[in-house]
Amino acid sequence: MRILLTNDDGIEAEGLACLERIARTLSDDVWVVAPQEEQSGKGRGITLTEPLRVNRFGGKRFSVTGTPTDCVVLAVNDLMPERPDLVLSGVNRGHNVGEDCSYSGTVAGALQGMAFGIRSIALSQSLERFHDEVTAHWETSEAFAPAIIRRLLAQTWEAGVVMNLNFPARPPGDVTEVEVTVQGFRQAGEMHAVKRTDLRGRDYYWMSFRGTKTDHAPGTDLRAMDDGKISVTPLHIDLTHRPSVHDLKGVLGGVPPR
Repeated sequence: MRILLTNDDGIEAEGLACLERIARTLSDDVWVVAPQEEQSGKGRGITLTEPLRVNRFGGKRFSVTGTPTDCVVLAVNDLMPERPDLVLSGVNRGHNVGEDCSYSGTVAGALQGMAFGIRSIALSQSLERFHDEVTAHWETSEAFAPAIIRRLLAQTWEAGVVMNLNFPARPPGDVTEVEVTVQGFRQAGEMHAVKRTDLRGRDYYWMSFRGTKTDHAPGTDLRAMDDGKISVTPLHIDLTHRPSVHDLKGVLGGVPPR
């Protein structure tokens, strides 16, 4: 099995090294194509207005001056001699649950693999608090991811589905359950911009999350993180709200109204 690894934290990230150890329990044919610099929060962005530069570090390891989506496109079309059988994206430093999934470059890397018709999995390691001084429990992802991936690969997936794995902010010995979940949603206004002033007196803004403690709905990826469970969420890229399509067909369609 040929495996392609990417991420959004960059080629030097600890989580990518963790993912490489996970992948090597599954195959000896492991390729790495990851962003040169951190691309967190870039979602499915692609680079259209500047060139992409590629640096090669050994036979199967590359960095790209672009987004995770750029990396997967280049890997599959240009850098790898044959298409991968599996794309793994991560392990992200911090969970990707709820509406994070639409911002996440980690999830986007998996979505691009799916767009090529390749089975793809996003992996993220939750943190007690998102701060540089907090050390992620990478050992938890490393302990549980290989067996979960094997179990997932033994199943039949519908076309257009990617798997989003999130590991709780606990050491492996404190994790006792894995749960198949749905995507949850936080309260509106959780994301906001913090206004500050630089040394020249100019205002600037820094995007942030309030981190408000709330009770999340049972069965969601958010609740699984709260409860210290491993979350497995099947995602797909189709954003269509089908009940609204049905309702709107009764009032629109055919000759346009004036």
